[in-house]
Amino acid sequence: MLKHTELEPRFVKGVPRELEPGVLYVSMEYATVVHGCCCGCGLEVVTQLSPTHWELNFDGEAISLWPSVGNWNLPCRSHYVVRKNKVLEAEPWSQSRVRAAQHREQEARDRYYGQPRTPTPPAPAALPISKPAPARRRSYSFSWFTDLFK
Repeated sequence: MLKHTELEPRFVKGVPRELEPGVLYVSMEYATVVHGCCCGCGLEVVTQLSPTHWELNFDGEAISLWPSVGNWNLPCRSHYVVRKNKVLEAEPWSQSRVRAAQHREQEARDRYYGQPRTPTPPAPAALPISKPAPARRRSYSFSWFTDLFK
């Protein structure tokens, strides 16, 4: 359940240290939008504006952000869309759906910026744990060495 269902846009040069609840701070200079999480947990949510991240639409009165704001790294894991200053709650996502979306977004950024994605090596499979072999006592013959000094 969202505590804040409407956000008041404020265009600022820099974001204040203390965020006012229900305010969407927009810094065009830093291409960033910041607000307190709409669930009411009070944590800071930062959305970076760019062709491969979020897109901001301002019609002279109201702001919309796209795509949705998914706070997957916050304890609340809130998910919502900001459309014409209104906050619309979106369905929760599973961790696998979040990872798949993050993978697609990374690929889109790599295509946009012309950088090939370095594939992440798969995690090694768990190896069965076996008992170590018993230690063997080794004996060495140094007779060849002592023969050198005869």
